Amino acid sequence: MNESHGDDRCFPPALADLARVGIDYADGEGIDFEPFSDFTSAEETTQWIRQWTGNPGLDGDAYRLFGADGTGGTAALWYARPGRPLAEQPVVFLGSEGEDGVIAGNLSDFLWVLADGVGPMEVVLFRDTGPRPTTTPLADLAARHATTPRRPAATVVAEAQAEFPDFSEHIEALCR
Repeated sequence: MNESHGDDRCFPPALADLARVGIDYADGEGIDFEPFSDFTSAEETTQWIRQWTGNPGLDGDAYRLFGADGTGGTAALWYARPGRPLAEQPVVFLGSEGEDGVIAGNLSDFLWVLADGVGPMEVVLFRDTGPRPTTTPLADLAARHATTPRRPAATVVAEAQAEFPDFSEHIEALCR
């Protein structure tokens, strides 16, 4: 079982706006990421983590799933900082073929990664941290919602991965 975090499934305004704005895949030249309009339910999250890890004893409470790529990889906020608000938790990605990685140290920084034209799958699967051409709506969205200064995606990703260097080992330990 994971540490309980209550029923904190209130979707942050930044993610709600991201779902409304959407992300342009641009026939493979854009970002392969589809934001959800709400977090998946606790039941769906539990089913997902059990299926992903093969571990029937997990409850999925440490994750808030908020988007997916075209292959079924999933982006989530991960409760790794006890006692801190949801938007201050790191953003992680768990790919459809077992890939995993930390994308950003918090939701604000994740918005800057997207503004640089980079999505979660691109970071974890291809180590692509851009910058790549992107559309103005993502940069505008980040500017409206971000609480951290804009930094290149490569910097955001490097900082987050340095702060959480054991994420892959953490996930591996959950797998059966």
